[in-house]
Parts: sequence; structure tokens; C-alpha cells
Amino acid sequence: MRTSTPTRIGITLGDCAGIGPEIVELALKSGGVPHSTEYVVIGRQPNCKAGEPTLETARAAAAALEEAVTLARRGELDAIVTGPIHKARMYEVGFRFSGQTEFFAERYGVKNFAMCLTGGKLTVALVTAHIPLCKVHRALKQSEIVRVGLLLAEFLCSRGKTAARLAVAGLNPHAGESGKLGREEIEIIAPAIEELNSSVVTRHSPLVFTGPVSPDTVFHRAIEREFDAVLCMYHDQGLIPLKLHAFHSGVNVTLGLPLPRTSPDHGTAFEIAGKGIARPDSMIAAVNLAVELAAKSS
Repeated sequence: MRTSTPTRIGITLGDCAGIGPEIVELALKSGGVPHSTEYVVIGRQPNCKAGEPTLETARAAAAALEEAVTLARRGELDAIVTGPIHKARMYEVGFRFSGQTEFFAERYGVKNFAMCLTGGKLTVALVTAHIPLCKVHRALKQSEIVRVGLLLAEFLCSRGKTAARLAVAGLNPHAGESGKLGREEIEIIAPAIEELNSSVVTRHSPLVFTGPVSPDTVFHRAIEREFDAVLCMYHDQGLIPLKLHAFHSGVNVTLGLPLPRTSPDHGTAFEIAGKGIARPDSMIAAVNLAVELAAKSS
């Protein structure tokens, strides 16, 4: 990152038929983001009607993502914040990724990446993300739990939590009830936790992984500050509590990329686009986290 010029944050508009353009404008005018940072708004707005996504708005959203990567590779951006896209329309115009997380990982050639979300008193990372629920148990592997767990630990350390306590959620109700409700906790998750703790000890880190913790209590315990983050086994296990707890301030951050990438933790909200009621809180939080991470990675 350059030291003689301000931090530069690229912000894509997302699908312009949604609330992306509104919340970007509101966030930058809010006074809630650092004034010393330079913001580069990326993406054109084709003729469209608020709330009515088209193939053209999807193409424009895809082009903005490509432009953001190009600018970042040139060293012209220190972090990227992405507006919400409409995946169904994106697929129709040839977007072949299950989400923006996977897009950036592929464009940077990164295999070791993960989705993390943070807001309020809760931070979660996902071992499996954009796959059907019926495939989670087959995709759950000890090596993946360890890989994502280490990424989550590194994220917490980057934010100054060098003595963090990380909970590992079970997959099954009551964390399997000693094998009566499933054996994934015994055969996969517990060995992964043992390996994680061995790994962080080897790295001379005071981080501690605890679990498997029953999924029906772990998020309450995290919000009560018993844990600094929760490693979740699948997408909705982490996103439902995060959005319930911090819907208007949640941020999605991609772990493992060579530069920070964040986004608001909500969708395009076509139903309220253009009505003047969209809240920029999550976009403000995403910008602030991108600025924070860019500064710490310089």
C-alpha cells in the first residue's frame, strides 16, 4: 500500500435497480466514514427502473466487479467494498460464481479463502457456504474446519484480538448429544478442534478454540462476550443469528485475499429501491471495516 497518498477504497454499486447506488451515496455523505480516505465509486448505471432488474443491470454489476479487480491489481485501490448483486440475473449473463466471495477468490487465484461476517457483538466464519443444506454433511471435513478456523484466527489477530476465544459450533442439535443425534462432532469436528489448538500453540498464539458447542446456545454465549467469534459449519447457521443480532450493521468480509474486500450484509432490496427509505448503516460499516483492514495491512 502507498504511504504518500490517502488510502483508496473502491466501491462497486452492485445491481443499480436495487438499493446499491442509494446506500453508496448515503454512506459517503453520512459523515460516518473517514474523510481522509479517497473513495472511488465503480460502475455505470444503465437506464433502469428502481426495483426492476434487467440483464443490462446485471451486466453492469459484473463489469464493475471486473473493473474493481483490475484497478486493485494495478495498485490503484487498497481495498474493495462491493454493493449487492442479483445472482439470478447475474447467472443469466454468464456469471458463473455462487457469490462475490467466490468471484474474488478465483480472480486472485486464491484457494485458501472463506466467508466471514461481523456486526455488533458477533463475528462468524463459515466452513461451508454456498452449497445446498443436504450436501453439508458430505462436504464437512476436518481439514476444512482447520483451514477456515486458522483464517478466522488470523482475522481476529489483524483486528488486535491476539488472545481471542473462538467457539466451534456443532453441526447437529445439541452438538450431536454424545453421538445419539449424529457423529460428525465426534468423528470430524472434535479432532479438528484438537488440531486447531495444536496449530495455534505451535504459532505461539494464545488463541483458544472451544467446542463442539451446541448451536442453540453458542451465539448467545458469543454475544455475552464469552467468545470472540464462532466457527460455523454451514451458511445459515452463521447468517441467521448474525442478521438477527446486527441486520443493519453486519459486514461480509472475504478472508484470505491479498487485499481487503467487504460488503454490506444484505441484498439488493428491490422492494424498497427508489423509495427513499433504504438505510446505509451496513454500507457504512463495510466501508469502515475496509479502511481499518487496509490501514493494518499497509
